[in-house]
Amino acid sequence: MKKEKKKIKEENNKKEDNNSYWIAIGMCIGISIGTSIGASTNNMGLWVPIGLSIGLCIGLALSSGKNKNEKK
Repeated sequence: MKKEKKKIKEENNKKEDNNSYWIAIGMCIGISIGTSIGASTNNMGLWVPIGLSIGLCIGLALSSGKNKNEKK
């Protein structure tokens, strides 16, 4: 009984780590996109947070897509 509970906890921890991985990747992509647009338009203060928000959404979409594939 205890082994089963421990196994379930380990699986949940792996899923949480996987989600945070994709969110971090998305944020890095978003910051780089926001920085490049901000540098080209000479408006870094506006585009870095916009890029960060877009990247966060991308990361959430990637992590939710990976979770759907794992459930099957």
